[in-house]
Amino acid sequence: MALRHHHFLPEGVVFRANAPGSPVRSIGGPMKRLFSSIRDGNGFDIVLVAFPLGFLFLMAGLPLLYNILMSFQEVDMFSLGTFLRPFVGFKNYQELFAQPETWPILGNTAIFVIGSIAGQFLIGFGLALFFWVNFPGASWLRGLFLVSWVMPGLVVGAIWNWILSGDFGVLNFMLKETGIISGNIFWRSDPNYSLYAVIIANVWLGTAFNMILLSVGLASIPGDLYEAAELDGANAWQRFWTITLPMMRSTIGAIVSLGLIFTLQQFDLFAAITSGGPNNSSNVTQYWAWDLSFRQYDFAKGATISVIMIVFVMFASVVYVRSTRHEVRG
Repeated sequence: MALRHHHFLPEGVVFRANAPGSPVRSIGGPMKRLFSSIRDGNGFDIVLVAFPLGFLFLMAGLPLLYNILMSFQEVDMFSLGTFLRPFVGFKNYQELFAQPETWPILGNTAIFVIGSIAGQFLIGFGLALFFWVNFPGASWLRGLFLVSWVMPGLVVGAIWNWILSGDFGVLNFMLKETGIISGNIFWRSDPNYSLYAVIIANVWLGTAFNMILLSVGLASIPGDLYEAAELDGANAWQRFWTITLPMMRSTIGAIVSLGLIFTLQQFDLFAAITSGGPNNSSNVTQYWAWDLSFRQYDFAKGATISVIMIVFVMFASVVYVRSTRHEVRG
């Protein structure tokens, strides 16, 4: 007969009748203790976390490790299906940066990222401030701006193909009617404008996302601060500079970091509008990685470009986590 003292002995410790006062720890299998913990509710949170982590590891972690491994190997069509390939160290990285088109494409990527993030943020912030007034019909009109965000990238690219057409495009028509230009601009085929054509389309695509997040940030600012500043004689610009921007710091940091991640992932617009041309004038790293891997079948170089992009994405992720850290703790 075994008696358990519920108040003084830990779980799993019992007293045996043939040895009074002598505690003996019962031996149970680890699986039994695990299921007992889940049944009691103590380990249920572990189960909830384990399944998403396992899914992320299988669907994202393993492909990421495989991609990093390929960047240090010699890969061709015949060795693509195996892990055992010749190890070449940093040869792929050295050859990649020795190619003459690498630095212009990296420059195009920097211009595309900076132009897209700046355009999306400035227009989105302006729209968020505009709708912050909360005039009649503001909610309905704000919903119309979300159309661009929910549309697939290839559909947006097809629409902007028509808008940016050099012969019958709407953009050329509007610019000529307002007297800004006198002749047609071939946005997609002119090397001087092809990259900016994709930037314009990407700004239109991501402005609604910036507007919604910035609107949420503006709504979280207490109105008492503006009332007190107005009583102290602060004008609209002073209230914006001393209250709005400081209070929106974490939101702005999160939006910029998310914008960097989404912009580096943008592929559809390049495939639909310019295909990286003409002569790599609108080519960026994400499209070049796809072109090297699935058109030129240089999988090692494509993986190498992807690893370089991962570094910038990880940097943006760190900025995002640090920007939202105090909000999560709150």
